[in-house]
Amino acid sequence: MASGIVEGGGSLSDVYSSAKRILLKARDGIERLERFESSSMDSPDLASSVKRDITEVRSLCSNMDTLWRSIPVKSQRDLWRRKTEQVGEEAEYLNLSLEKYMSRNQRKMLEAKERADLLGRASGEGAHILQIFDEEAQAMSSVKNSKRMLEESFSSGVAILSKYAEQRDRLKSAQRKALDVLNTVGLSNSVLRLIERRNRVDTWIKYAAFFRTAIALHRTCSDI
Repeated sequence: MASGIVEGGGSLSDVYSSAKRILLKARDGIERLERFESSSMDSPDLASSVKRDITEVRSLCSNMDTLWRSIPVKSQRDLWRRKTEQVGEEAEYLNLSLEKYMSRNQRKMLEAKERADLLGRASGEGAHILQIFDEEAQAMSSVKNSKRMLEESFSSGVAILSKYAEQRDRLKSAQRKALDVLNTVGLSNSVLRLIERRNRVDTWIKYAAFFRTAIALHRTCSDI
């Protein structure tokens, strides 16, 4: 009778065989997922398939648990209890491996997203900083050009004023010669004093113009 029940427990054997077959498939799926992970690949469809297989094995274990309890022979009942527990433990182990894989994969995807966001922000800020540097460089170049132009203008002004001074000296020399000639021809002292006074006034006007121009150019260059 006991043998008949065990034999009659063929349905239990069928359930057990189905559970072992699905476990083998799930184990192979876990190994493939780990290989994909090591090569930086992802297979969400395979992970979903493994999850379904583990769920199905758990359901089969529940059926096996009900079936082995109905076996009257204790030794055979204990045997099937251990087999059922082994199938259940292996299913739990595979489920734990799958959860660890999914957790690692989720963390990897989150880190990749954070890196992408960080690079995006860094790229935007870098472009802004480069724009600022470019604007400052242009401003500095403009200031240098303006300063160089003012320095050239100052040098030109100094050269012009120097020429004016030379011309003044030549005019003064010419005036002296003219005065000598006038003295020679016997012009009156009043006329001579008038000429000398006009000469002094012209000299002061030239000096004032020279210094005003030199001071204005110097202040302009100093402000830059």
